[in-house]
Amino acid sequence: MKKILGLDLGTNSIGWALIEQKFEEHKGNILGMGSRIIPMDQASLGDFEKGNPKSQTAERTRFRSVRRLRERHLLRRERLHRVLNILGFLPEHYANQIDFSAHPGQFLDGKEPKLAYKSNQESGKIDFLFKNSFNEMLADFMLIHPQMKEKNAKVPYDWTIYYLRKKALNERIEKEELAWLLLHFNQKRGYYQLRGEEDTENENKKVEYHSLLVVDVVASDEKKKGDETWYNVMLENGWIYRRKSKTPLEWIGKTKEFIVTTEFNEDGSIKIDKDGKEKRSFRVPLEGDWTLIKKKTEDEIEKSGKTVGCFIYDTLLSKPDQKIRGRLVRTIERRYYKNELTQILEKQISFHPELQNKDLYQMCIHEIYRSNDNFRRGIEGKGFLYLFLNDIIFYQRPLKSKKSLISNCRYEVRQYKDLQGYITKEPIKCVPKSHPLYQEFKLWQFIHNLRIYEREKIVDGRLQVDSDVTGEFFKSKNEWVALFEWLNDKQKIDQKSFLKYPPLQLKKNAANYRWNYVEEKIYPANKTRADIIERIKQIPGLTADWLSREKEEALWHILYSVRDKNELEKALQTSAESKIWMRCLLNCSLSFLLLIMITEPIRLKP
Repeated sequence: MKKILGLDLGTNSIGWALIEQKFEEHKGNILGMGSRIIPMDQASLGDFEKGNPKSQTAERTRFRSVRRLRERHLLRRERLHRVLNILGFLPEHYANQIDFSAHPGQFLDGKEPKLAYKSNQESGKIDFLFKNSFNEMLADFMLIHPQMKEKNAKVPYDWTIYYLRKKALNERIEKEELAWLLLHFNQKRGYYQLRGEEDTENENKKVEYHSLLVVDVVASDEKKKGDETWYNVMLENGWIYRRKSKTPLEWIGKTKEFIVTTEFNEDGSIKIDKDGKEKRSFRVPLEGDWTLIKKKTEDEIEKSGKTVGCFIYDTLLSKPDQKIRGRLVRTIERRYYKNELTQILEKQISFHPELQNKDLYQMCIHEIYRSNDNFRRGIEGKGFLYLFLNDIIFYQRPLKSKKSLISNCRYEVRQYKDLQGYITKEPIKCVPKSHPLYQEFKLWQFIHNLRIYEREKIVDGRLQVDSDVTGEFFKSKNEWVALFEWLNDKQKIDQKSFLKYPPLQLKKNAANYRWNYVEEKIYPANKTRADIIERIKQIPGLTADWLSREKEEALWHILYSVRDKNELEKALQTSAESKIWMRCLLNCSLSFLLLIMITEPIRLKP
């Protein structure tokens, strides 16, 4: 009996059947059959048929990330509730709907009140608690826009939070108002820039975000394929933006947003194109190009010289119809919010005696760290400024080490006596692949196995193919060492680059030679050292000779051990050459920083 498996593969299902067949007797049996349906909605099915499949795992990961963000925000809010309740800063109607016993800091089931609004049992309406501050804000609006009173224009109660953010920088605000402000910062605290995610700056290029008025649009005589016409768009600052379009551009009098890239010479002057004009390129930002929009927002805030809250409130005062979220302020770095809240808390601590009371502070840290005695002792003398800023609102969990996943070395162990006096053997961990010693070992291994072949060579009057001529080029150890030193400063090497190695002197004959590795493949050299050298060269007056073996290993240890950019700056302060080290380290490329974070075990062969 012959067994046959049949499969019916569909776009979102798989059908199968296993049969047993005896062809001579024309007999057979069905041993099993079934189908597997892949759950997929119509949108996903359409993408799949277009050749754009979406991984279900990727979708689950995206949803899980959203859940984690929400859970961490709620956890910070619960901790804030517990601290503010001890201080007596929460309004009564708000505190009454929070569970401080069974689930400390969480809202009671079915409850989620708003701190600034309270239900009036008599009138059945919702009252805004901070009417005094709202009226002060309203007076500001009426002073600048007196016509609002004639038109009976409404000002939202929610804008009071921006007024309080500005007022709290210089004047006292009420305890409940400060609690509202802290919960507001907990909800929107900015984007945290991880070390290694910084954009690498090119000194010869400057990328800026501009919003410019179009003065005139002039069609040129140039034509492109597909009936497209080139247009010269005259901007208010004298710049000219050229673009092609099939339809006339009706842009005159409109404000357009551009991302402008200006190129500079080595002396800092702007490059000139072949027409004698300054070399600039324009492009319209895409909807997903949020990093440049973020940069534009940050530049506007910095140029204003104000905090984020003041920037928003003053903009609303001048333009009450301004949309805030998604328009005025997009995602910006966390440091802007943290600097603002630091200034607010430093001022408000001087006004509120509760925030200066050491006994209340001890009660607060005992409340949120009931079991963690060691951590509690570490923050006992830091005060409410540290507690609100670094321990609750802007707390960032450090990355997990995962060193436990590094394999153990099979060749070497460490021996010691335990508490009972028995000799215990403990294996030593493998070296990280980015360590300078491993990078050097791997490069020597590459050189040790390297061979050079001549594709066609006449030997004793006969044509010989792929002759090993390595010994003709490397006759002594010194020549191998010179090759190592040449490769040691490179990130990668391929056959074409290797055959250009000056001592080989192949030049035009390089095509007749090859190495014993895959010809089209690119192999790593010493990426750790090459990336550090690349950054060193950007520092004026510093060359690659500065990077000795000791300095390279010390730099690697700091980069490998310290993840946070601020902590990295502190670690470098102890160095005698801290300024040089800091400029070198803080500008390391993303690829290098990703490399050094890899803790994949690498076993060194004896």
